Amino acid sequence: MVKHIVLFKLKDEVPTEKKLAVMNQFKAAIEALPSTISVIRKIEVGLNINPNELWNIALYSEFDTLEDVKYYATHPDHVAAGKILAETKESRSCVDYEI
Repeated sequence: MVKHIVLFKLKDEVPTEKKLAVMNQFKAAIEALPSTISVIRKIEVGLNINPNELWNIALYSEFDTLEDVKYYATHPDHVAAGKILAETKESRSCVDYEI
């Protein structure tokens, strides 16, 4: 099994209301993906409630193989969900590990 963890930081200059709207829209879009991407074993998106931390969004997901992660990453529905953050995202960090 491969665990895929991604953190997103949104731009500081984006107003709080817009950040929250984008974060919630992204969460809904990502968490809807198992209905169209069969290789997803588990997926969840957490929105950071601690304003003292750097990262705004945490995405946690599980797949059978790294190939499945690659399939998910390039799937059109995932790409569309990712575009929700396009204008507000400052940075992204990712770790994929096998257990």
